[in-house]
Amino acid sequence: MSDSFKTASTLSCNNKSYKYYSLEKIGKQYDISHLPFSLKILLENLLRHENGVDVTVDDIQALCQWDPKAIPTTEIAFTPSRVVLQDFTGVPAVVDLAAMRDAMKHLGGDVQKINPLSPAELVIDHSIQVDTYANDTAAAKNTEIEFQRNMERYGFLKWGQTAFDTFKVVPPGNGIVHQVNLEYLARVIFGTENNGELVAYPDTVVGTDSHTTMINGIGVLGWGVGGIEAEAAMLGQAISMLIPQVVGFKLTGKLPEGATATDLVLTVVQMLREHGVVGKFVEFFGSGLKDLPLADRATIANMAPEYGATCGIFPVDQESLRYLELTGRDNDQVELVKEYAKAQGLFHDENSKDASYTATLELDMSTVVPSISGPKRPQDRILLTEAKSQYHKDFNKMEDGRDVKSVDVAANKGDYTFTDGNIAVAAITSCTNTSNPQVMLGAGLLARNAAAKGLQVKPWVKTSLAPGSRVVTNYLKKAELLDDLEALGFHVVGYGCTTCIGNSGPLDPALSEAIRGNDLVATSVLSGNRNFEGRIHADIKMNYLASPPLVVAYAIAGTMDIDLNNDPLGEDQNGNPVYLKDIWPSNHEIADTIQNSVDENMFESGYQGVFEGDDNWKNVQTTASELFQWDDSSTYIKNPPYFDGMTLDVTPIEDITGARVLAKLGDSVTTDHISPAGAIAEDSPAGVYLKEKGVEKAHFNSYGSRRGNHEVMMRGTFANIRLRNQLAPGTEGGWTRHQPSDEQMSIYDAAMKYKQENLPLVVIGGTEYGTGSSRDWAAKGTMLLGVKAVIVQSYERIHRSNLIGMGVIPLQFKQGEGADTYSLTGKETYDITGLDNGNSKTATVTAHREDGSQVSFEVDVRIDTPKEIEYCRHGGILHYVLRQLAS
Repeated sequence: MSDSFKTASTLSCNNKSYKYYSLEKIGKQYDISHLPFSLKILLENLLRHENGVDVTVDDIQALCQWDPKAIPTTEIAFTPSRVVLQDFTGVPAVVDLAAMRDAMKHLGGDVQKINPLSPAELVIDHSIQVDTYANDTAAAKNTEIEFQRNMERYGFLKWGQTAFDTFKVVPPGNGIVHQVNLEYLARVIFGTENNGELVAYPDTVVGTDSHTTMINGIGVLGWGVGGIEAEAAMLGQAISMLIPQVVGFKLTGKLPEGATATDLVLTVVQMLREHGVVGKFVEFFGSGLKDLPLADRATIANMAPEYGATCGIFPVDQESLRYLELTGRDNDQVELVKEYAKAQGLFHDENSKDASYTATLELDMSTVVPSISGPKRPQDRILLTEAKSQYHKDFNKMEDGRDVKSVDVAANKGDYTFTDGNIAVAAITSCTNTSNPQVMLGAGLLARNAAAKGLQVKPWVKTSLAPGSRVVTNYLKKAELLDDLEALGFHVVGYGCTTCIGNSGPLDPALSEAIRGNDLVATSVLSGNRNFEGRIHADIKMNYLASPPLVVAYAIAGTMDIDLNNDPLGEDQNGNPVYLKDIWPSNHEIADTIQNSVDENMFESGYQGVFEGDDNWKNVQTTASELFQWDDSSTYIKNPPYFDGMTLDVTPIEDITGARVLAKLGDSVTTDHISPAGAIAEDSPAGVYLKEKGVEKAHFNSYGSRRGNHEVMMRGTFANIRLRNQLAPGTEGGWTRHQPSDEQMSIYDAAMKYKQENLPLVVIGGTEYGTGSSRDWAAKGTMLLGVKAVIVQSYERIHRSNLIGMGVIPLQFKQGEGADTYSLTGKETYDITGLDNGNSKTATVTAHREDGSQVSFEVDVRIDTPKEIEYCRHGGILHYVLRQLAS
């Protein structure tokens, strides 16, 4: 490395000498005292990787001279220390690496070059579903079914663990990736041997899940990227990014009695969404940090995708060290974190100087009040005092003011009457809250108080408890609260994301039939981070995010049509009304319970042998080989066609002519709408494909579990049951109208027909296109359907990057303009000119109407950096990397 600024230094710690790149030394050459904590980490990253090519002197100077108010224009190359994956996104990542090895062999290169160059760790947490619940054997049965469904995928991942260096797999049943990352995988500071010397540097990470940002809570800079970008990072490619703006969020005061970290984060999400932080870093500071436990910080950091930021980071401080000790990190590691952070000026205490920020927001945490959010966006916060009235407003808006309906149901748990607004699913789930002992033990204490008064959950509510790690179960047991939760039906159903990602499992068949047959408005309440349309369950229209204690309370109430502050939850054994305030635990009681039930030994034992797995995992069969042996009959793992016919030659970015519109969409189309997710319908293109392959409906599994099969995934792209394609008015789901025939058909069938006609495709959309989970298949499926460009009003950061990663050109209407500005119907043919091989920042779109008239308008070409131009010219990031390694 070049070290043009002479910052290489030596740190003595633990009787060892570590080389490091000193921020203090460069601080004597440039005034970097004003830099936010996150940018100092980026600066160290540039200093350590300076090579005159990827990282230059100019890049480092630009970061040292950062202007917080300036519009980002300077591209830098960020090299993360490690990559973390989960199995839904990890399987296709490993599939792509296996396919790249085949392609490398075809191109005459060394297949061993397709190997992770930095630690890559995959946590299997997205595959377990809530098939059974509310009984003592739920976790074991759900795990058994999980392995039956996913044996082929798991065998493939075990192959990857043996075939690729520095690639480790955390088997099923250990927890949620982000909680495992926080409690076990995170180093905070690395001390690694490199060319015979020890080097100390910050732990930085990118992950294939948008909630990778949870790790920001402990001072680790990281964020979610698409699977294709993560693969490139594993192969040693730096991530191209613009030096970002940084919004400071000042926290003061402390949470009042009755308010939880969930209420705090929903408030933060609403504030930051209203301010607008898409594409920006958010950094938390202020006197309130001293009273904010690390678990609360992780809760806030986790929700960065919900408030739209790239990351939401907290600095390293004494609380970070305390948490490292609590979670069983060895003393040498904790000491290295402390000494390195202090040497680099990265350690925060009461004397730390506030940084300069692009903008600053402030929240006095003592003003936070109990809240929920919904019915379909995390940022739509509702005060608990207004939840009932807001539910009625949303219901009337959704159902055009129709009368409330009730239906008698003869279900497995007995007969009952199900009414609009009743809660069909109540789930304590997701890393957002299961990593936080305050809200988890709070839920247990509330359950104890409720059970003591004889309260029960309503029979139509499907209850579940999915801890984010085994540590949670251990401290609930030690506090003697697990039995109380189970008394209300909140039995452990497994260790994974479950309901938060749509793995809520089936409802009682009779209830499901009643909801569908009578078009009832069923609701759900979960302690998750996302509640987008169609995400939680196909039968549920309105979904609400809430703290774990409130999930229990709402399950007892059984309906969203209740004012928890004034209406009773039920009656005690003597017929007296019981209100929420009667069973809500005090902050003092929760704190005492944490003190007495959460300890270091719990974390050490909970993660002992974490990479080995149980007998189920040990019995998974695999073959050790350099190249994967593809099975043509497989319906789970298939060799994708990305590299078919690929050569070492690069083709230019060409203008697009004669394109048809595959889908014309509105605002807030999420990756949940675009990417295949949830259950596979029998009559869908993917269901038809599986039946043709001899797969019975009972063994369809989910889209997420079949992400290693492009044939399934491309058929499920744009097939979400709540997608509204304006080209097919009056429909919901994956429908469109083929042009010019105007014949209605599935989006997949139309795409294949256009392919036969040799016509390129475009997608038109509105604002916030691609928000939500960082699903690479939202981009992969788009590309495989033949879409060459997407034209929308604004993008979510990761999805725009993913489109480029697959060679799809992201175009953006000029500010204040959209499809309606030009009366676009989607029935036109489109020419996109002036792309100039990716060099132009604008292009011209000409829409040719059916009547022979036409309209032209300028759009912005959202290929934002020179590196992204290279990716597009190569046809995608994987092609770029493959050609670099092959040559």
